[in-house]
Amino acid sequence: MTALQTFHLPDVITGVPADVELAQRMIRAWQTDGIFQIATDEVQSRKTENALAASRRFFRMPMQAKARCVSDLTYSGYIASGEEITAGEADYSEIFTVCKDVPAHDARVQAQWPCHGPAPWPDADYAQAMKVFMDELGVAGEKLLKLTALGLGLDDIDTLTRLTRDGWHHMRVLRFPTLSSKSARGIGAHTDYGLLVIAAQDDVGGLYIRPPVDGEVRKRNWLPGESSAGMYENEEPWTFVTPVPNVLTVFPGDILQFMTDGRLLSTPHKVRLNTRERFALAYFHEPNFQACARPLFEAGNEHIHYGTHFTNMFTRCYPQRITTQRIVAEDRWSVLQRLKEQALQG
Repeated sequence: MTALQTFHLPDVITGVPADVELAQRMIRAWQTDGIFQIATDEVQSRKTENALAASRRFFRMPMQAKARCVSDLTYSGYIASGEEITAGEADYSEIFTVCKDVPAHDARVQAQWPCHGPAPWPDADYAQAMKVFMDELGVAGEKLLKLTALGLGLDDIDTLTRLTRDGWHHMRVLRFPTLSSKSARGIGAHTDYGLLVIAAQDDVGGLYIRPPVDGEVRKRNWLPGESSAGMYENEEPWTFVTPVPNVLTVFPGDILQFMTDGRLLSTPHKVRLNTRERFALAYFHEPNFQACARPLFEAGNEHIHYGTHFTNMFTRCYPQRITTQRIVAEDRWSVLQRLKEQALQG
């Protein structure tokens, strides 16, 4: 068990020497531990607790009510225990995914952009709690990306935040059942597909992360045939992330690994069930749906078109979901291909 480093984010990031020093310490923490914590103040902590309380209330609703919170347009909504697959095995988490809430009259929805549509909220109070929490994490995410640019020695502090203008930020609201004889697995080992992960957990505990290991080659999860799912599931070292009040945990996703050519590695993590049910919130601070992420330190044609990447990851995780079926039935892949071509030309 390792005590994670905890940082306090300044009100603004301008590139002054204190910002650079903080940024360099953050980068070293990621390169050493794979994860660090940021402290939250009283107001921020209250928003976290309100979101966790809304989560508990939702997951205690009858299954019939939860099952209605599904959309055939967007991957927002309820995911039952066992529906999500990691490395060919069912995970035992219950999930409500919060994606961008795009009105049905929006031009992108009318043009059949994959994954775009209204979120199937269970009620207004739940929507409000989640939106307020995500807005708070969005502010933290922008600060963290500016600090990441500074810590990597980039000339432009906004190199990464330009990607996240109108970002496709989303969140997984998670409930893990109590440990039983059936399984100890909450979520199998994997890396996250996006840019930056900011997570909150209750006091129960169950999250494990794998720190960088000298000489270990990490799969490039964004490439066909190189899934990170199941990697190192039963191989040490794994670090238990001890629940700590008034902090959020932060680690890099696959896109940061791609953009930094492995200077920052996407952090493998998994969840083990505990003797009590556990609740967590995993927020993804992401590029714009039409953004193309490119390597920061070398020229070339490599890129990740975020909308294509996101859609690939979700259709892979949920091959039977009604949203995936509609993407296939209406050939929304061809729409996505046109969007990608437009983004590359721009």
